[in-house]
Amino acid sequence: MTINKLRIILVDDHAVVRTGYRLLLENDPKIEVIAELESGEEANQQARELNPDVIVMDLSMPGMGGLEAIRRIKAKNPEIYILVFTMHDNVSFVEHALEAGAAGYITKNNAPNVLIEAVHKIAKGEIYIEPGLKNEMNVQHKLGKGSALSNLSHREFQIFCLFAEGLNANDIASDLSLSVKTVANYQTQIKEKLAVSSTTELVKLAISNGIIQI
Repeated sequence: MTINKLRIILVDDHAVVRTGYRLLLENDPKIEVIAELESGEEANQQARELNPDVIVMDLSMPGMGGLEAIRRIKAKNPEIYILVFTMHDNVSFVEHALEAGAAGYITKNNAPNVLIEAVHKIAKGEIYIEPGLKNEMNVQHKLGKGSALSNLSHREFQIFCLFAEGLNANDIASDLSLSVKTVANYQTQIKEKLAVSSTTELVKLAISNGIIQI
């Protein structure tokens, strides 16, 4: 009897990492990895042609990054499910990834079986968030509070992360297909919402919230 396998695309800018996850996923006889891609741009360009069931995507990649790629892919291919698989364990990332259209979110600190479970869950149309992050989100919602970053819009959060990683306005404008003036206006809005006055303070805030590592 032929098994209908789930067709998976892996998107991560580290080839060694992709190879490891491919071997892990293909240990499951119900999963087939049909492509490995190294950027959000490639994923956005090839999603419709490859027509996967699930895309497993990192967030921190050169170029537009994972959040923007999720938004663009889902806008054109709503039937494709996207699982975020990343090192970022900040609730703000989870919220913005789900807002962009992701169906699941797990971190790379999990046991191997969690990745397999998450792929199968979201392929059935379910939302899957790793338990620790889901509990943290629930606690914050019950308390009626979240981090200051939760108040940023999807686009503001994207640009905040890129500035924190050291990109300048020209680089960000190019990656996100925006004008430099628009990026500068977003930077001003971000500083006002976060009550900071300089890029240095933005970086410090990003570090304290686990957005970037030192």
